[in-house]
Amino acid sequence: MMIHNPRYGPYDGGPDPLAPPVDLREALAAIGDDVLSGTSPRHALRELLRRGNRDMRGLDDLAAQANRRRRELLRRNNLDGTLDEVRKLLDKAVLEERKELARALDDDARFNEMRIEELPPSTAQAVQDLADYNWRSEQARADYEKIRDLLGREVLDQRFSGMKQALEGATDEDREQIRQMLADLNQLLDAHSRGVDTPEQFAEFMDKHGQYFPDNPRNVDELLDSLAQRAAAAQRLRNSLSQEQRDELDALAQQAFGDPSLMSELSQLDQFLQAARPGEDWEGSQQFRGDNGMGLGEGTGALQDIAELESLADQLSQQYAGAALDDIDPELLARQLGDEAAADARTLADLEKALQEQGFFDRAPDGQWRLSPKAMRQLGQTALRDVAGQLSSRTGQRDTRRAGAMGEPTGASREWEFGDTEPWDVTRTITNAVLRDPGRMPVRLSVVDVEVAETEQRSQAAVALLVDTSFSMVMEDRWVPMKRTALALNHLVSTRFRSDELQLIAFGRHAHVLSPSELAGLDGAWDQGTNLHHALLLAARHLRRHSNAQPVVLIVTDGEPTAHLEADGEARFDYPPSARTLGLTVRALDAVARLGAKVTFFRLGEDPGLARVVDRMAHRVGGRVIAPDLDGLGAAVVSDYMRGRR
Repeated sequence: MMIHNPRYGPYDGGPDPLAPPVDLREALAAIGDDVLSGTSPRHALRELLRRGNRDMRGLDDLAAQANRRRRELLRRNNLDGTLDEVRKLLDKAVLEERKELARALDDDARFNEMRIEELPPSTAQAVQDLADYNWRSEQARADYEKIRDLLGREVLDQRFSGMKQALEGATDEDREQIRQMLADLNQLLDAHSRGVDTPEQFAEFMDKHGQYFPDNPRNVDELLDSLAQRAAAAQRLRNSLSQEQRDELDALAQQAFGDPSLMSELSQLDQFLQAARPGEDWEGSQQFRGDNGMGLGEGTGALQDIAELESLADQLSQQYAGAALDDIDPELLARQLGDEAAADARTLADLEKALQEQGFFDRAPDGQWRLSPKAMRQLGQTALRDVAGQLSSRTGQRDTRRAGAMGEPTGASREWEFGDTEPWDVTRTITNAVLRDPGRMPVRLSVVDVEVAETEQRSQAAVALLVDTSFSMVMEDRWVPMKRTALALNHLVSTRFRSDELQLIAFGRHAHVLSPSELAGLDGAWDQGTNLHHALLLAARHLRRHSNAQPVVLIVTDGEPTAHLEADGEARFDYPPSARTLGLTVRALDAVARLGAKVTFFRLGEDPGLARVVDRMAHRVGGRVIAPDLDGLGAAVVSDYMRGRR
C-alpha cells in the first residue's frame, strides 16, 4: 500500500482559481462618475485601470513600484566590486610572499623582494607582471591563482548568468568544458548567420551544453534573444565605467583562467550577437552610485534588471499609441515585482475584458466608445439606490422594491361602494359586524359592514425634468450631482412607473431634449446664459403631447433666467436679466401652469437674486421651491416626483 504525503506550496498554475471575481458594479460606478464629469467612457476605463481600487493596485502603483526598484538598484550599488576583490587578493598574496621572503637568506630572495617592491600601482599591471613570478609562499600562490579564477568566472558571468557561483572551485577539466562550449556556440551562431544551421545541430549543442542555459531555449532564435540581452547589458556596464576602469578591467581580463584564448572566444561571441540583434541597447549606460560594490556579473545582472524595469514601467504606463494590457509581460512582472503584482495586473486585465464582454460599452456610429444602455441602467440603478438610502435615513423607511408602488394601501379605509375593486379591510369589516349585532355568534356579515382599503391613485404622469447646464453648474461642482439625479429619476420611471412619460431637458444658452446617455456624456462648456424660457417651451410641448397624463415639471437651476429665445430661433443673453427675458420666461411658465402642471423649483446655491426670482415665479403658479444641498438633490427630486404623482 502506497502512502502519499501531501505537499503544500504556492499555487503557480495561472490565475488563482479561488480569487474573488472582479467587482463590475464598483468598477462601473467609478467609470460612471468620470463619465458624468465629462470624461469619455474609453478614457474613464483607462483611468480606472490606472487608479485601481481598494482591492487591487492600479497600473500607476505598479509602474511606481518598478521605478522605485530601478532607482534603488542605482542608488545602493557601485561597479568597483571586482576591482576591490582583485586588489584584496593581490595585497594578501604580496603580504604572504613578503613574509616568506623575509625568512629566507639567499640572494634570490633579496632579488624577489626588490621585484615586489617595484610592482606598478596599477592592479592590472601588477597582476600581469606577476604572471611568471615563481612564488615561494604556497598561500601567496593560491591567492594569486584565485585572482585568475575570479576573473575568469566574472568574465563568463557577464555573458552567462550564474557562472561566477557555478565555477567556483572549478577544475582544469571544468574550464576546458567551458572553452569547448564557447567554441561550439560560436560555430552554431556562425552557421545561423549564414543560414545553414539545422535543428539537429541546435539539438546536439543543447544535449552537450544545455546545463549552461537554464532558460532552456527551444531554438537558436530564443538562444540569441537570451544571450543578446545579457551581452548588451554587459556592454552598457562597460560604457558606464571610466576610461581608467575600462583599461584596468580589460588588462585583468587577459589573465582570466590564465588563458588569453577565452577572451578571443568571447569577443567573437559578442560580434555574432551584435550582428544578430542590432535592436538591443548596445550604446547606453547607467550611472551606479552607492556603497554596495558589485562584480562584473552582478553589475551586468543589475543592468539587465534595470532594462527590464524600464521596459516594464513603459508597458505599465500605457502611454504609447495602441497600448493594451496584453502588452504587459506577466512573467517579467512576476520576476521583477513579485507574484502579487502579476496577480494585480491579471485582475486589471480581467476587469477590462469583463466590462467589454458583458456589454457595458459599445461604439457610436462615429466610432467613439460610449456607455451601452445596459451600463446606463446599471448607473441609474446605483444612483437610485443612493437616493433611496437617503430617503430611508430621513423617514425611517427601507428600500423595499415592492411592485405596484402607486397602488399600495394608504393605511386608511372607507365604506364599500358599488364598482369598488380595492381589497377588503377584513379587520374593519368584522369589527363593524360585531358592533352592529353584539353578542351574536357566529358573526354574520352584511353589505353595510364591508370596508375596503384605500390605495394610492394609479395615474399616468407626464414629467419634464429641466436641468441647468450653464457653466456655473460646472464651476460650483453641481454638474455630477445634477446628472446623477437625472439618472436616478429616469431609472425610477423606466422600472417602477413605466406608464409615465419622462423627458429630460437641458438648458444653457439654448435648451435641448436629451436622452439619459446623452445627458450623462454631456461635457461642461463655457455656455453663458440660463435659458429657462426655451426649456419651458419644450416642457409645454411635452405636456401637450401627453394631455391625458398628470403634468409634473421639475426645474433644477443655480441661476436666474439670463437668456430667452427670439422668434427667429436665436438665443439672446443679457446680464443682469433683462425685463424681456424675465417677461418671456414668466409667460412660458404661465402656459405650463395652464396645462395643470405642478411645478417645483430646486434652487442650488444661496444667491439672493436667484432666491427672489424663483420664489416669485413659484408663488405665481402655486408651485414650490426646495433648496437642497448637493448631497440631497437626488432625494429631493425623487421625493417631489412621488408627491406630485399623488
